[in-house]
Order: sequence, then structure tokens, then C-alpha cells
Amino acid sequence: MPKYYEEKEEYSQPCSGVREDLKTCLLETDCVLKEGKTPKECLKEGHCRALQVTFFECKRSILDNRARFRGRKGY
Repeated sequence: MPKYYEEKEEYSQPCSGVREDLKTCLLETDCVLKEGKTPKECLKEGHCRALQVTFFECKRSILDNRARFRGRKGY
């Protein structure tokens, strides 16, 4: 289970919990640890895809005016 859902202190920036989970997911993949590639290269290869989509949806919902009523996605 992502660490985003565990009890944490509240962050001031939106989507920071998902961003932190995406970062730790990328740093713990075999792509980074064993192959020595950068996290950016591993992200392009498709690692941690679900968290990447969740982070994208959360950032996109910041710009969406309907989010005032529905709340942010992935938050």
C-alpha cells in the first residue's frame, strides 16, 4: 500500500503525498537500483505507471474549475 494513505502530517502543497510516493517508488525499482539508470529514464520506460497517472490526474484537477465542487483527484 502506498505510504500516501498511511498517517502523515499535512502538506501545504497539493498532490505532495502522491509526489512523494511516486518518488520513493521510482527510487526503489530495479531499474534504478540494479541497472543504474536515472529515475527519469525509468519513468519513461513505464515503471510506477499507476502512481504517475494518479499524480497527473491530481495536478490536472488543480486547474479544473469543477474541482471546487468535487475535490481533487488522488488527494
